[in-house]
Amino acid sequence: MTPPTAKDQTKVLSGENFSSREPLSVLTICVDEDTAQSVRFFAESTPLIRIQLRRNEYRTQDTEPIREYMGDPLPDVCLVDFDRQRHSAAATAEQIHAAAPESAIFAISDQRQPERIIEAMRSGCSEYLVKPLDREQLLNAVARVAARRKEKKETYTGQVLAFIGAKGGCGVTTLATQFGALLASSLHRKALVLDLHPDFGDAALYLGLTKTNYHFFELLENIHRLDTDFLHSFLVHHSSGLDLIPAPEGSGGSGEIVPGTLMQTVDFLRQRFEFVIADLPPGLNDDNLEFIRACDQLYLVTVAEVSAVRNVVRQMEYFERKDIPKDKIRVILNRHQKRSVVSDEQIEKVIDQKIYWRVPNQYPQVMKTIHEGDPVAQLSNSEVARSLKEWAGVVGKRSGSEDKDREKRDSAKFFGLWNR
Repeated sequence: MTPPTAKDQTKVLSGENFSSREPLSVLTICVDEDTAQSVRFFAESTPLIRIQLRRNEYRTQDTEPIREYMGDPLPDVCLVDFDRQRHSAAATAEQIHAAAPESAIFAISDQRQPERIIEAMRSGCSEYLVKPLDREQLLNAVARVAARRKEKKETYTGQVLAFIGAKGGCGVTTLATQFGALLASSLHRKALVLDLHPDFGDAALYLGLTKTNYHFFELLENIHRLDTDFLHSFLVHHSSGLDLIPAPEGSGGSGEIVPGTLMQTVDFLRQRFEFVIADLPPGLNDDNLEFIRACDQLYLVTVAEVSAVRNVVRQMEYFERKDIPKDKIRVILNRHQKRSVVSDEQIEKVIDQKIYWRVPNQYPQVMKTIHEGDPVAQLSNSEVARSLKEWAGVVGKRSGSEDKDREKRDSAKFFGLWNR
């Protein structure tokens, strides 16, 4: 690999808004000597990166904890050589992606076949660099990471909340849409609901938004065009102030998701909404898992039925195997009744976790909101509304400084209208 010229460095630093005063830390894993020498030369010749640690063994489940393996602080970039033991390299990349999603993973290999590249991408790698390592390849990959890091640092504000059911019929879509509408109307938060059902999603129907043009999976397919104006063409606005990106109409509307696009889209939406609420389809699959890794909070919705509670236990075990932090998961008991065949105490004992929130059982009122498409107005005086408002208040409450800023803005708007 030839050293970058001053022109090359200037192009990266200015074109990608990269700050040379903040080099990216790099962990190399099982990198062959020729590539390692190229990376060392690159680090010594430019202010873009610094090598933090070098590992000569892949990480397996029975070795040291993943964060000790990666070093402290966690590196910005992990270079993983996929040529020595491809299966072990993929397993190591998966573990790093699960434990440290903020660390970018670059696969390095002399294999150029598309299936090899896809395999690395599915393992969590965001870049695939071909040997012999090319200077332009590495420059561009590092610059992209730096640009994303800088943009996220400056604009990141939103929380991503994922709702998933223990099984179908637990009321996930109802809760997600009502919760989002209350965040928007009662707490004046900029909120967005994503309907991630690949087939037969109902979020638009539950909000009475029948005129939709595009769906979420079309947004993923056009990730290269993603900007604020393009995003607005996908948003459907509800009277509560809530925005929605719906699911496909009918079946077969979604294709295979390209690895990395879901995470990239979530990061983009975080920058433009205070809350992004995802209505996930039931099931444990790669797409759901990728979104769950990206979210800040996972609400696991169940009902007081033996089959649903059993599935909660299975899901919790699955999340543990996939290194999803337990404190990210909150169990929501929907259609709660004080006198139920399966008691709250029995549920908590079986799932080995406290029930985070209980939503009362008022099925007729909830069905009326679905028919009317207006959860805020139809539930305004019900126990369900009081419960959901309290829950939304816990999640969406502003800090004291934010409240004061809002009061100032509202006051300015009032006096501006008064003086017209």
